[in-house]
Amino acid sequence: MGSFGLLPCFVAAHFVHHLLTALPIPLLPLIRADYSLDYTLSGWVVSAFNLAYGIGQLPAGWLADRIGPRIIITIGICGVALAGLFVGLSQSFWMLLFFLALMGFLGGGYHPASPPLIAASVEPRMRGRALGLHVIGGGASYFLAPLIGTAIAAYWGWRGSFIWLAAPTIVFGLFFYALLRRHPNAQGSGAEDPSSPSPDAYVEIPAGSLAIFIFLSTFTGAVIFAVISFVPLFLVDQFGFAKERAGAFFAAIYSAGLWVSPIGGYLSDRWGRIPVILGVCFLAGPVIYALQLAPGQWGILVLLLILGVIIYVRMPVSESYIIRHTSPRNRSTVLGLYYFGSMEGGGVLTPIAGYLIDHYGFGASFTAAGALILAATLICAFLLRGSRD
Repeated sequence: MGSFGLLPCFVAAHFVHHLLTALPIPLLPLIRADYSLDYTLSGWVVSAFNLAYGIGQLPAGWLADRIGPRIIITIGICGVALAGLFVGLSQSFWMLLFFLALMGFLGGGYHPASPPLIAASVEPRMRGRALGLHVIGGGASYFLAPLIGTAIAAYWGWRGSFIWLAAPTIVFGLFFYALLRRHPNAQGSGAEDPSSPSPDAYVEIPAGSLAIFIFLSTFTGAVIFAVISFVPLFLVDQFGFAKERAGAFFAAIYSAGLWVSPIGGYLSDRWGRIPVILGVCFLAGPVIYALQLAPGQWGILVLLLILGVIIYVRMPVSESYIIRHTSPRNRSTVLGLYYFGSMEGGGVLTPIAGYLIDHYGFGASFTAAGALILAATLICAFLLRGSRD
């Protein structure tokens, strides 16, 4: 069975990997109430996971290029499950932060290790679509996990959500490990399959262009993450939502992941990665600013859906660009740097956003976030002018 035949299994693996990582934000209103947190400390609940998740990408990407992605992917799935179980068993705020951080660090291996395996099996003109299909797994998880998690929490509390979802995660992780043993490209280094029909699989470009592209994508992703981390609390405090309903409503952002990622990958294959990434980044700033102006729950729902589209177009386009312009020997390493930047940026900015909300309100925080993305996009568009892919 080749890599392309394994694509549905990678979609499933992506789904299972994020069952637990998708829970902290929608369950944040319940966690905040349990520990009597302000917005700043609530931001640290999200950042404890995200900062460690970003750090974990670096060694995981480097190791995947050298010992092969199979064991790294397995740690990325099973490690999340074990740490997530202990998150559910936490009896203090500091225990919670520690095990969320452990969950992030152990989970850092999945994303740097899996895209090169998927991309190596298809022609370059199809990579965006293949990676877009893979992203559906994560989008489905981020859409369904809040619904499942808040339903479980209604009966067993937020801790029960982590405990119940840890079991299927570890079972699938072990199954996927056994499945990958039959796949030769998952055994050795991360180098590209020599039988690949892709003579132009790697197109060298100036390192500066690659760095600018990665900065734009990761910075935009980090700011968006910092904003959406407070959406459930925004719905509770500004619109009067019940805590469980706010967590479920938050899933609207990720419903876009069920359909938009392949479209984003297709558009990038046809029009080029840079025009597509610039388009969604230019859209992100005004949408974030408009959150404070939403007239009611339907207005906020539309804006959250648009944010979901931006997130799930950006992801496959960025992965495809990095894979196309990075040597096969170092793809997981560079992808690790890419995810490190996005996760660390989000982890750092989330408490800052919480501080701004505590002292100046949601409006000031959303305005600053939108302005930052717009300014960064204008600068990067100027530096990348004339480039299409």
